[in-house]
Amino acid sequence: KQSVYEEDCLRHPFTIKSWTRYIAHLSARKASFDEISFIFERAIKELPGSYKLWKQYLDLRVNQVLMTDTNPKTGLRKPYKVFTPAHKEWLIINGCFEKSLALCNKFPVIWLAYCRFLMHQPTRLTFTRRTFDRALKALPTSQHKRIWPLYLEFAQQVGGEICVRSWLRFLKLEPHQAEQFVSILLNLDPPRHGDAARVLAAIVMNPKYASPTSEKTAFQHWVELCDVVCEHPEEHFMPIESLDVDCILRVGIARFTDQVGKLWNSLARWWIVRGEFDRARDVYEEGIRNVTTVRDFSMIFDAYAKMEENIIASSIERLAAEKDTLDCDDEDSSETKSTSMLDAVDVDMRLARFEKLMERRSFLINDVLLRQNPHNVQQWKVRAQLYQDANKPEKIVESYVLGTKSVSPQKAHGKLHDLWIDFAKYYESIGKVDMAHNVFEKAVLVPYKRVDDLAQVWCEWVEMDLRHNAISHALEILGRATAPPRGPPAKHAMIRYNDETKSVHQRLFKCIRLWSLYVDVEESIGTPESTKAVYDRIMELKIATPQIIINYASFLEENKYFEESFRVYERGIDLFGYPIAFEIWNLYLVKFVARYGGSKMERIRDLFEQSLEKCPPKFAKTLFLLYADLEENHGLARHAMRIYDRATRAVSDEDRAEMFQIYISKATSSFGLVSTREIYQRALETLPDTQARDIAIKFADMETKLGEVDRSRAILAYASQFCDPRIDPKFWKVWHDFEVKFGNEDTFKETLRIKRSVQAKYNTDLSFISSQILAARQ
Repeated sequence: KQSVYEEDCLRHPFTIKSWTRYIAHLSARKASFDEISFIFERAIKELPGSYKLWKQYLDLRVNQVLMTDTNPKTGLRKPYKVFTPAHKEWLIINGCFEKSLALCNKFPVIWLAYCRFLMHQPTRLTFTRRTFDRALKALPTSQHKRIWPLYLEFAQQVGGEICVRSWLRFLKLEPHQAEQFVSILLNLDPPRHGDAARVLAAIVMNPKYASPTSEKTAFQHWVELCDVVCEHPEEHFMPIESLDVDCILRVGIARFTDQVGKLWNSLARWWIVRGEFDRARDVYEEGIRNVTTVRDFSMIFDAYAKMEENIIASSIERLAAEKDTLDCDDEDSSETKSTSMLDAVDVDMRLARFEKLMERRSFLINDVLLRQNPHNVQQWKVRAQLYQDANKPEKIVESYVLGTKSVSPQKAHGKLHDLWIDFAKYYESIGKVDMAHNVFEKAVLVPYKRVDDLAQVWCEWVEMDLRHNAISHALEILGRATAPPRGPPAKHAMIRYNDETKSVHQRLFKCIRLWSLYVDVEESIGTPESTKAVYDRIMELKIATPQIIINYASFLEENKYFEESFRVYERGIDLFGYPIAFEIWNLYLVKFVARYGGSKMERIRDLFEQSLEKCPPKFAKTLFLLYADLEENHGLARHAMRIYDRATRAVSDEDRAEMFQIYISKATSSFGLVSTREIYQRALETLPDTQARDIAIKFADMETKLGEVDRSRAILAYASQFCDPRIDPKFWKVWHDFEVKFGNEDTFKETLRIKRSVQAKYNTDLSFISSQILAARQ
C-alpha cells in the first residue's frame, strides 16, 4: 500500500496533497522519525516555497527535541534530557528554520516558531536577538505587533541592556506602553532608576499621554517620578543629574495647582538629598508663599519644620561630640575652640530661625486662606487681629488698608462694613480720632450689597462722635446720611427701600435704622422742635414703623403736646391697616379717655365709631368693651346696653358667647334680672348648640329665681332637643334635679319621655357616639 503513495508522489511531485497524504499515512502506521523526515525532505526539495509543508516539518523536528510540558516561570517548553545545549540537533533544527526562511520569510508564524525555539538556547542570546531583528526587517510593519510581544518577553527574561534597548525600540512603535516599561526598569536586577526617571519624565511632560491599560492619573505619574528621583538621586550608570529635575517638577507644580503639596516637598527633598539645604529652604518658602489650600500648606510646613528639626538635632550632636573631644584633649587647640564656638553660634541661629518659623505659622495659614479667596472678610479681620496680638501697629494698618482694597463689595464673603468699622475703631482705640474720621469718610462711599450695611457704617460713625462728645458733628453726619439724593420730591417718593435696581446710596435716606438713631440723638440732646421735625420727616417719607408712631406720640405726650400726640396716632392709623391699626387704636382711645374723661363725649364717641367702622370681627371685642366702659363711667347706662347689644352681633363667633355673658351680667347689674330675658332668648337663637346649652341652663336658673317654674321647664324642654343624653349628661342631670325639686309625677314622666325621644333622634351608632364623647371631653 505504501507503494501507492510513493507512486502518487512520483507521478505528481508538485502536488502538496500527494505529499501530505503520504506523510499522514506514515504517521498513522507510526513510522520512524527518520522515515518521516526523509519524506519531508523530498517534499520540501520539490516544493521549497510551501508554507504548509515547512510548518509541519519544523513542528515535527521541534517536538522531537522539546517536551509538551512548560516551565511556569518562563513559559518555555522543557527539552528532553538527551538533548543537551551542546547537542547537534539544535543546530540542525536551526538550519531547517534558516532554509525555510529562504522562501517563506514573509510568514510571521515561522519567524515566531524560530524565535521561540531559539529562546530555548541560552547560549545563543545574541543570535536570538538578531533573529528577532531579522524578523522585524523581513515582515511588513503591520505584522510587527505579532513579533514584539515575544521579543519583549525574551528581552525581559534576558534583562540588562538587551531589555532596555529592546523596550526603547518598542516604545517608538507603541509609546503608550511607557508605564509598563517603567515597572520593568524598576524590577530589573539591578533596577534602572535612571532610565525609569527618564521615561517618567517623558510621560509627565506629554499632556496627551494616555495608557490603555493603566488607571493611573497624571498626578500619580508625577508622584511616582518624584519618588524615583528623590529616593535614588545618583546612579553610577546613568546619573539623574542629566535630567533637569527642578524644571520638570516645577512644570508639575504649575499644572496641578490644587494638590501641589507633595510636589513641592519632592522638589525640596531633591535638594536635601544632594546636601543643598539652603536651596531646599528656598523651595519650602516658595511653596508656602504659593499654595492655595490649607492641606498643601500643612504638608509643606510640616516637612519644612521636620527638616529644620533634623538639621538642629544633627548640629547639636556634632557640637556635643566636639565638646567631648575637647574635654579629652589635654592640649587645647585654639583653632578647635574657635570652630566649636562657631558651631555653637550656628546652632543658636538655627534655633532662632526655627522659632521664627513656628511663630509665622498663623500668619502663613492666613496668607493661604486669603490667596484662596481674597474677598474673605473674616480672614482679613483675623489677619489684623494676629498683628494686634503681635503688637505690630504698622502691620495692623497695612492689613486693614490691603483688606479694604482687596475685597470687592459684590464678591465679599462676610460683612465688609465690619472690616471698615473695625479699622476706624482701631484708630479710635489708639487715640487717632481724626484718622478714624478719614476711614469713615471712605467707608460711606463703598457700594455695599445692602442698605443696612451702609447704614451701619453711618451709625457707628455717629456713635463714635457721641462717645467723644462731638455732638454737633454727630448731628451733621446724621443730616448727611439722611439727606435724599438730588432731584425733586416727586422723584424721591418713587424710590423704594427694597428696589435693588437703585444703588444703596440712593436708597439710604429711607433706612429706618438710620432715622431711629437720628430720633434717639435728638430726643437725648436736641430740642422738642428739632425732634418733632425728624419725626415729621419720617412720617413724610412714609417709612415709619408702628413703634416709631408710638414713640412719637409718647414723646409729644411727655412734652405736653397732647393734641399733636393724638394726631400722630391718627396718622399712624391711616398709615397702617389692621391688625396694626387695632393696637394703635387701643393706645389712642385709652390715652384720649385718660386725658379728657367725659368732658368731650361727642368727640370720643366719634373716635370709637371710627375705630369700629372697619374693624374685623376678631378685633372688635376689645374696642366694644372699651366703648361700653366709657359709657358706663361717663355716659348713660342705656347707651352702654346698646353698645353691648351691637357687640353681640359684631364680634367673631369665638367671642360671641362670652360677649352675651358680659351683656347679661351688665344688664342684670343695671336693670335687674327681668331685663335679661330678651338677651337670653336672642342668645339661644344665635349661639351654636354647645354654647346654647350652657346659656339655656343659666336662663332656666334665672327664671327659677324669679319663681317662673313653668318658663324654666319650657326653656329646658327647648334646649333638650340639642342635648344627646349620652354626650351631655350634665344637662339632663340639671333637669332631673329641677324636676325633683319643683316637679311632680307627670312632669317627671314627661321629662323621661322627652329624654327617650331625644336619644332615639340621635345616631345610635356606637362608634359615632364614642367619637362625640371623646370630642366633648377634649
